[in-house]
Amino acid sequence: MESAVIGLLLLMGSASAWNVTFSSPNVTIHMHETLCVPFSAPVNAADIIDGILTASSSRDSVASVPNLPVLDPSDVEDSTWKSCLNITANFLGRADVVISIASSAGNKSSEALEVIVIREERVIDTLFTVCVAVLVSVLYINFGCAMDWDICQRTLKKPVGPTIGFFCQFLYMPLLSYVIGLILFPDDAEMRIGMFFSGVSPSGGASNIWTALLDGNLNLSVTMTTISTLAAFAMMPLWIFTLGRSIFHKGDLVVPYSKIAMFAVSLIVPLAIGYIIQKKLPRVCRLLVRILKPFSSLLILFIIVFAIVTNLYLFQLFSWRIIVAGIGLPWLGYLFGMIVAWVLKQPRPDITAISIETGVQNTGISIFLLRFSLPQPAADLTTIAPVAVAIMTPIPMTIWFIGKLINDRRKKSLAASSEKLRSSADPIPTIADADKSTRTDGSA
Repeated sequence: MESAVIGLLLLMGSASAWNVTFSSPNVTIHMHETLCVPFSAPVNAADIIDGILTASSSRDSVASVPNLPVLDPSDVEDSTWKSCLNITANFLGRADVVISIASSAGNKSSEALEVIVIREERVIDTLFTVCVAVLVSVLYINFGCAMDWDICQRTLKKPVGPTIGFFCQFLYMPLLSYVIGLILFPDDAEMRIGMFFSGVSPSGGASNIWTALLDGNLNLSVTMTTISTLAAFAMMPLWIFTLGRSIFHKGDLVVPYSKIAMFAVSLIVPLAIGYIIQKKLPRVCRLLVRILKPFSSLLILFIIVFAIVTNLYLFQLFSWRIIVAGIGLPWLGYLFGMIVAWVLKQPRPDITAISIETGVQNTGISIFLLRFSLPQPAADLTTIAPVAVAIMTPIPMTIWFIGKLINDRRKKSLAASSEKLRSSADPIPTIADADKSTRTDGSA
C-alpha cells in the first residue's frame, strides 16, 4: 500500500503543468474557523520522478494550511486525485493558497486559491450601536435644554466662529489625514483610506460634550456641529472623489446620502425636543441642565469602554504607526484650531469650542461609510484607523478635564481657608482703641 501511495505521489510531478482545480477560485471563511476546500489534480503515469507535495499560504497570519492532504490510492479515479484541503482562517484579510510539487524536474505550483477571511456579525455590534444612539439622543435633549437660543441666532448673524470651524474642519483636517496616511502607510492602501475617511468626516457630537465639560461656548459648539454635519453632504463626496481617488483607485464608492441625512436628523430632532422642554417645562429643563455634566462624563466613559470591548479583535493589528496616526489627526487638529482662533482674537470660551470642534471627528460616520461602501474584509480592515483615532481623541481632553477639576478644587479650598481666617481672626488694635483703654484705666 505504501509503495502504491508513493508511486502515485511521484507520478504527479510528470505533467508539464501542475493542473490542480479547486472547487471555486476563491473561498470566504469566518475568522477562527477551518474550512475543507475540495480540489482535484491529474495523475499522469507516463513519467515517474521523485517529488515532494506541499501546500502553502502567502500570508499565514491571515490563513494557514495546518494539514497537508494525504494522497490515498482510493482517492484516485480515472487518473484524477480528488481530495480536500483544510484551511484555517486566522485573521481578517486575503491570502493565496497553492499546492506545489518539488521534484528533480523542477518545481510546479497550482493556480492560487484566493482565501478571504471575514468577521462574523455579532449581537454585541448591534447592541453597541443601539445603546450609543439612545444615549446620544438623550444627551442632545439635554443640550437643547441648556442652549441659549438667542445667542445661537446672534452667532449665525456674525458667523466668525462657525466660519473658522468650517475652514479647519473641511480644509485642514482632510489634507492632514491625507499627509499622515501618505507618510505612515505609503504601501498600505487600506490604512490610508481609513485615515482619509476619518479626516473628511464632520465633527462629532463628543465635541459638544467636551466643550460643556471644559467650560467652552456650548452654543457655538452645537451650532458648528450642526453646520458641519449638514455641510458633510457636499464636502465628503467632494473629497472622496477628488483627492481620495489617488488612494482608492476605483471611483464607484457609494456614499450613503440617506444615512448621513438620518444622522443629521438624529442630531436636530433631540435638540428640538430639548427646545420644547425649555419653553414648556421649565422645571424639567432645570433638572436636565443640572445632570448635563455628570451624564456627559458617564457617556464618554461608556462609549470608550464599549468601543474597545466591541472592537477588541482589531488590536491585533495595532502597531506604532497606527498609534501615531491615531494621535496625530485629533491632537494636531486641537492645536491648529486653537492657534487659528487665538490669532483671530476670539474669546477664550470660543477658542476652547473651536479647538475641540476641529480635533474631534465623527469616527462613527467614517466607520459607517467604510463598512457599507467597501467589500469585506477591506470594510473591517479600513476601520482600524478611525478606531485608533476614536481611542486617542479623548486623551488630551481627559487630562485637561482632570487638571481643571484639581484646579477648581484647589481654588475652592483656598477660598474656604481665606474665609475661615477672616472670620476667626481677632480685630487689629487701633490708636483710638488704645486711647479708649487708657481713659478707662485712669477713670478706674
